[in-house]
Amino acid sequence: MTAPHETSRDSLLRQGFVLEYTTLAWNAVGIVVLAVAAVSARSVALAGFGLDSLIEIGASTVVIWELSGTGEARQRRALRLIGVGFAALAVYLLVQSTWALAAGHHPRHSPLGIGWTAVTAVVMFALAAGKARTGAALDNPVLKTEGRVTLIDGLLAAAVLLGLALNTAVGWWWADPAAGYVLVYYAVREVREIFTGGH
Repeated sequence: MTAPHETSRDSLLRQGFVLEYTTLAWNAVGIVVLAVAAVSARSVALAGFGLDSLIEIGASTVVIWELSGTGEARQRRALRLIGVGFAALAVYLLVQSTWALAAGHHPRHSPLGIGWTAVTAVVMFALAAGKARTGAALDNPVLKTEGRVTLIDGLLAAAVLLGLALNTAVGWWWADPAAGYVLVYYAVREVREIFTGGH
């Protein structure tokens, strides 16, 4: 006979897998949509957000791998891999934002980009909340940490959306690369917490 605790844990693990596979599927579609939108609008921000989707796919893959096994060593390795993803995101955002501002890059208007980033922000915030709850219930630091990757993905979608909207509405082309610097702070903070034992 299966203990209620084990049944509850199995249910939470299934929920964790559903959240991660949903994230994977969304970002896989997103890479295609963002590539089309970025090329048509010549948008550095949209192209960069597509690269961010690759990092999110990598982080979700790490969590699926970790949830399939057990042990602290596996969790530590998974956390380090997510930390590397955060570091790559921070470097990418810093370089992209600085280049776009220095070059004075003016993207075209992108209705597709605005629509996709608006929906993506909502979806990522919902997935991040689900991962935070499920990770806390499982006492799984890897799932909780990857939930913060998803939260940053949602924040980045919102920042790109704001930049695209301001560029379309009032011609403020510099808005989305400027917003990128705010997200660098969040990414660097997560890297520091992961590699200095904050998790």
